[in-house]
Order: sequence, then C-alpha cells, then structure tokens
Amino acid sequence: ETGAAADHQSLGLAGGGKKIAAVREKFSVLLDMLLKLASLQTSFQTLDEAMKVTNRRVNALENVTIPKIEGVLNYIARELDELEREDFTRLKLVQGKKEAQAKEEAQAKEEAQAKEE
Repeated sequence: ETGAAADHQSLGLAGGGKKIAAVREKFSVLLDMLLKLASLQTSFQTLDEAMKVTNRRVNALENVTIPKIEGVLNYIARELDELEREDFTRLKLVQGKKEAQAKEEAQAKEEAQAKEE
C-alpha cells in the first residue's frame, strides 16, 4: 500500500485519534527542535555581535593605539639620545677645562721652581 492509502484508512472514527496523536507527537518534537534552533540562532547572533565588537577593538589597537604608542616610544628614544649626547659634550668640556687648569697649575709650578733656582 502507498502512504496515501494508509492515511485514508486511518481517517475513520476509530483510526482518527491515532493519527492526531501521532501528528501531535511529531509536532511536539519539531517544536522542541525549533526552540533549540531559535536558541542557537540567538546565541549565534550574540556571538556575531561580540566578534564585531572585538574586531573593531582589534582594528582600533592596530591602526590607532599601537601607532601612537610606537610614536611616543620613538620620541622618548630620540630625547634620551639627545640627552646622552648633551651629557657627553658637557663631560668633554669639563674634562677639557680640568686638563687646561691642570696644565696651568703645572706650568705655574714649573715657573715658581724656575724662579727659585
């Protein structure tokens, strides 16, 4: 028998209740599956929104925040190099003055000794 013929046979007074009970059971199962599917869809939408927010944050970090920080680090490095060069120059000047003063003192000492002799 085909499925259609079996369906017509169960439509009588005696078989109609069985058919309705079977359809009700299938409807309940499908409704549960539909609820699970709707729940999953909501979860996917929430996850999609979270991913979009995360992607925006990543883009902001990559394109704005990190370049700003790198710029500040480069500026600090340049300033530190400049300070180091200034300190080196200052140290050389002080050393040169000390050497000149030591030479003058040594010369004055030699002159004093030469006068005593």
